Amino acid sequence: MIRTSRWAWILMAGLFFACGGESPTEPEEPRLADAWSGDEGARPSTDLEIPVDAPRVAFLGDSLAAGLHLDEDLAFPAVAQRLLAERGAPFRLVNAGVSGDTTSGGLARVDWLLKQAPRVVVVELGCNDGLRGLDLEQIEANLRGILERVRASGAEALLLEMHIPTSYGRAYEEGFSSLYGELAEELGVASVPRFLEGVGGQVELNLPDGIHPNARGHELLAEKLVAPLETLLAD
Repeated sequence: MIRTSRWAWILMAGLFFACGGESPTEPEEPRLADAWSGDEGARPSTDLEIPVDAPRVAFLGDSLAAGLHLDEDLAFPAVAQRLLAERGAPFRLVNAGVSGDTTSGGLARVDWLLKQAPRVVVVELGCNDGLRGLDLEQIEANLRGILERVRASGAEALLLEMHIPTSYGRAYEEGFSSLYGELAEELGVASVPRFLEGVGGQVELNLPDGIHPNARGHELLAEKLVAPLETLLAD
């Protein structure tokens, strides 16, 4: 019988709720944001202008992308928009983060999202699948389907690699973590390894409930996207 330590159970629960604890009943309308509205204590949104002809970047994700328990302009997609604008690479943001979403939900929504004609689609999905112990082959197939549809549309894909502790054994945990990098390499798409590392489980980077990133946590996540998004938008 596999035993899971107390801290691992706590971290599992935190990551589960950080990704949303329930499956959505139907997709939400993607949110198009042409300006970032700041962070706690400073809101420079009125100073940020996004050209109407700037490329669109869509985020297909769960509650992490949605910024659960925060204003959506504090979530990492909006923070990334500000950071890129400051670097001379502005983009129009389509935030399609849905609390509790899984890779199958993302696959069901991706064609609808691609109607927004994004230049880049950032895929942030999978932790809800892993924490429910869903079949790894199905997770991989869903992510593959999403990435292939994104590329077929002419858009670029950026895959955020998830890693989570589970109660399903080391083989499952390692298989889950490795499938992202292997899939990105096989399909030749850009990826961000271990996207949540340094934020997940860090008390000072999460809200008082201990399970959802705070504004600073989202800022750190956004900083990981600057270089790959800048490259993709330049291409």
